[in-house]
Amino acid sequence: METIKSKKEFERVFSCGKRLNGSLLRIRVAKASESDHARVAFAAPKRLGNAVFRNRCKRILREAARSCELPIDGYDVILFATKDTHDSSPELVSKALRRMLDRAGV
Repeated sequence: METIKSKKEFERVFSCGKRLNGSLLRIRVAKASESDHARVAFAAPKRLGNAVFRNRCKRILREAARSCELPIDGYDVILFATKDTHDSSPELVSKALRRMLDRAGV
């Protein structure tokens, strides 16, 4: 799974992407530029809690992304954790992610 790492690429997805919010996660989806491969990123802001809390949230997001077969060709996706992500199972987050991707037209 190739990930988005540079600040420049994060900003591109933020400026061009479509935002969707849910109780278990938030996502940003943008079309990948033709020279780039489809990629995915995982984020858990510091306001959620300490490092242990945020890392567990990102592990749950990564497992949900694997089950949804991310990255999807032609799209860059950023997944953001919420407070509810920590207490949810990867299966529930995966279902929410699939619904959100369908709403985004991906």
